[in-house]
Amino acid sequence: MTGSDIPSSFRLAYVPGVTPTKWVRVWHERLPHVPLELVQATAAEAPGLLAGGDADAGLVRLPVDRDVLSAIPLYTETTVVVIPKDHVATAAEEVSLTELSDEIVLHPLDDLLDWETLPGRPAVERPATTADAIELVAAGVGVLLVPQSLARLHHRKDLTYRPVPDAPASRVALSWPEAELTPDLVEEFIGIVRGRTVNSTRGRAATPPRPAKAKDKDKAKGKDRRGGAGGGAGARQKPAAGRKPQAGGRAGGQSGKRGKPRGR
Repeated sequence: MTGSDIPSSFRLAYVPGVTPTKWVRVWHERLPHVPLELVQATAAEAPGLLAGGDADAGLVRLPVDRDVLSAIPLYTETTVVVIPKDHVATAAEEVSLTELSDEIVLHPLDDLLDWETLPGRPAVERPATTADAIELVAAGVGVLLVPQSLARLHHRKDLTYRPVPDAPASRVALSWPEAELTPDLVEEFIGIVRGRTVNSTRGRAATPPRPAKAKDKDKAKGKDRRGGAGGGAGARQKPAAGRKPQAGGRAGGQSGKRGKPRGR
């Protein structure tokens, strides 16, 4: 795209816990003429921003409505339990859901995990947000299960966390409005998050090797005849080391010119 076809900016939505910094840096290196505008949104808000055209693409949490949005899964996050630093579970490297059966497990309204059955004992009421739930954990009210990036985002000195391998996990994806043809700038960002180099193609077939021309083939054959590998016919041979050619003859003992008859 050139001239007036270049959009004034590219709007990228992202949800809490997702860090787009490295991809944004590559964008600025490759497309310095197209500013990238970051749009922060909650996990619940992000799909609506994309569907409404308020962002060109977004780093969101799955699932999304695939009838409305396209999505490429990027990675799956480890789920952890956030606990006070003096909690008994800190003695272990990881915690199972069974070990949380006697704990009050907080379940905020913005929870990102797809639970069939919530572990532990329910709280009297659900906190409005993950941030509110973190405050309750610090107050000793209960524990909280979240994607690891959110535990880091809401880090506190009096809290820590441990992985919970058998808990549901949250998947992060790059998403954009469903369309028959993906916009060029979205394709550019897809290439960046997938690690394509600046010179890589987007699905273009590799250039086939150039077929050898007849003239090139003739040259190759001629090279073989003039002493290529294997010493083809017509190759001139040197006399073997330590042997002299016979007088009047050629190397290899071939007869030379016929000499004069000796006098009798």
